Amino acid sequence: MSLTRAQALEMFQSDDLIGIGMEADALRRRLHPTGVVSYVIDRNINYTNFCTEYCTFCAFYRPLKGPQAKEGYILDFETIYAKIQETVDLGGTGVLMQGGLHPDLKIEWHEALMRGIRERFPKVHLHCYSASEILALCEYSNLSIRDVIWRLRDAGLDSIPGGGAEILDDEVRFKIARLKCRTEDWLAVHRTAHQLGMRTTATMMFGVGETFEHRINHFEHIRQLQEETGGFTAFIPWSFQPHNTALGGRKWEEATAVEYLKLLAISRLYLDNIQNVQASWVTQGLKVLQMGLRFGGNDVGSVMLEENVVKAAGVSNCTTEEELRRIIRDAGFRPAQRDTLYRQYFLN
Repeated sequence: MSLTRAQALEMFQSDDLIGIGMEADALRRRLHPTGVVSYVIDRNINYTNFCTEYCTFCAFYRPLKGPQAKEGYILDFETIYAKIQETVDLGGTGVLMQGGLHPDLKIEWHEALMRGIRERFPKVHLHCYSASEILALCEYSNLSIRDVIWRLRDAGLDSIPGGGAEILDDEVRFKIARLKCRTEDWLAVHRTAHQLGMRTTATMMFGVGETFEHRINHFEHIRQLQEETGGFTAFIPWSFQPHNTALGGRKWEEATAVEYLKLLAISRLYLDNIQNVQASWVTQGLKVLQMGLRFGGNDVGSVMLEENVVKAAGVSNCTTEEELRRIIRDAGFRPAQRDTLYRQYFLN
């Protein structure tokens, strides 16, 4: 039986971290009884750091004009192809590609990029473009959400990541990213993708001054859309990294490991209609990641051959496939490499 809003609020207010974790672990065992914990080998490619949204929590973006504009870049296609070739050579099976919002990069640019990648790397899974990027392409190219996703899919796009969700509550979104898409816009992108037969992920960045009720609102939006479409493959929460950001400059207190583990466990219990919940090592480090496997997590995300956005916020956690497999085993599970859509597992 699904967790109610009142039960979720009680858990957020509770000091019984271990009890909450045990409940989440029991649900994880029911959903994943084989004891397998999965990971994927892919690369995060950020094709541009220029952006027009100026989110206060982001240390990665550069404005199109002004002194900082000289630090901006747009990767050329050959550079992107070289990054993907290196990923394939290292055993990678997919690419997660996202970037800032640049009005000169209209739908035709992205279609050409997708086609170029697909021609050269037909087996690489392309997990690209957050809801914000999709919506920007709608604006820049005067197209509907459905048309943008349809055209990108025809050009080679396989699935859409959940980036840009932050907290799905407009009161919070207006405070931390007032130019960014509203909650219903984010949901509309993912609903449309699901209707077109495309799978997506759902994410959450917490620790930006939101209340417990705001967090539960986020869970509820995700749960309702999954009930409607069944299109989410996984839920991925992580904590805000305040360094080098405008928001973090306001004497911000970073979310603790205890807060992270509690939220991870509650998300596992609340989103019982989503098969996979991912524990994060990028923001939390490997020790907390390992604990997260007993707080509802059944996946450790990506070995991540490249990552730039969180790194810009001063976080330098890194790992290897060998280290991730050891951490999974030491936590009492069997490691398995998966594909982006959680369809194939390799228990080598």
